[in-house]
Amino acid sequence: MNPTDPATTLLHQYIAQAPADSLWWVDENILLIPEQRPGIRAITNRYDLYQQLKARQWQVTFNDFDSGQILPASLSCVLLRLPKEKALVHYLINQTARLLRPGGELWLIGDKSEGVRGFNKRAAERLGGPLSEHKVSAGLWFARISHDPQQAGNDLDDQHYTETRPVTDRHGYSFISKPGLYGWQKVDPGSAFLIAELPTMLNQPFPLSGRVLDLGCGFGYLSLQTAGTQTQLTCTDNNAAALHCCQANLEAQGILAEVVASNAGDTLQGPYDILLCNPPFHSGFATNLDLTSRFIAASARLLSPQGQACFVVNKHIPLEQKAQRYFARIRLYADNGQFKLIHLSQPKHSQDAS
Repeated sequence: MNPTDPATTLLHQYIAQAPADSLWWVDENILLIPEQRPGIRAITNRYDLYQQLKARQWQVTFNDFDSGQILPASLSCVLLRLPKEKALVHYLINQTARLLRPGGELWLIGDKSEGVRGFNKRAAERLGGPLSEHKVSAGLWFARISHDPQQAGNDLDDQHYTETRPVTDRHGYSFISKPGLYGWQKVDPGSAFLIAELPTMLNQPFPLSGRVLDLGCGFGYLSLQTAGTQTQLTCTDNNAAALHCCQANLEAQGILAEVVASNAGDTLQGPYDILLCNPPFHSGFATNLDLTSRFIAASARLLSPQGQACFVVNKHIPLEQKAQRYFARIRLYADNGQFKLIHLSQPKHSQDAS
């Protein structure tokens, strides 16, 4: 992952030029946080970016891109590096139309391979003003779209982004989810593989007993399958939408749990007896294998000396090699050709696993 990619560099240039009454939508594609600009607000759905922004003294809010605290028609400029999910892009454009004053502008940055030209046109239709776009380099484009309330179009289809809803996947499993979560309409097949093997892997039936951590919980599938009324459960994720859906799913099943925002478990103390994890390995459009190392290090720090961590990862992720620094016992439990299950125990607490 390159923190000086062209889109990030360009975004920093335009943040420096933006007027004080501006808003920056901060999505996971932001690889490097610039110096704070007084008067510019930021909203992010990623807890790690929230932490980085706070550290640089930005005026920032962590939520699922809820801009309700900002008055309508109050902003001169909104900045957006194109997110990965179409529904989210449409939602942010719709919210931008509500927030911009007449003549205000949306500044949109993205790559042609990400579909930015089409989003530029749809944003111009929604905002109603003229579109000015230019090619910066290779496939990278920058657009300025003015807001004309008299010519503004209807809301773009954002799949009712803010609303949680019941979802039933193709296997008949029902849960609460929403746009804004990776794979929000299905159960991850790796997680399903882990659940199928977990009782034997741990030599313990469901529901699990003791202190259990779902690290990177998403909408809560691993917890919903393994926890009961006696489980001392903690669920944590970096994504605001995931935390909201996880809480809703647990409440619907009557499961008590602590649902906590964190960056790979950094706000938690432990110790936990069992840790379950299907770690991400993407940051926006980019693959980021460093995420795997961070989740392994967090597991070693958070487990009790007798604790067990059960990971599921894509077959190409070298988790066993990465775990050698942090665990004395590493066991490849199962491999189905697409995913592998790794059992980790005897954390090396004497090492710095932070």
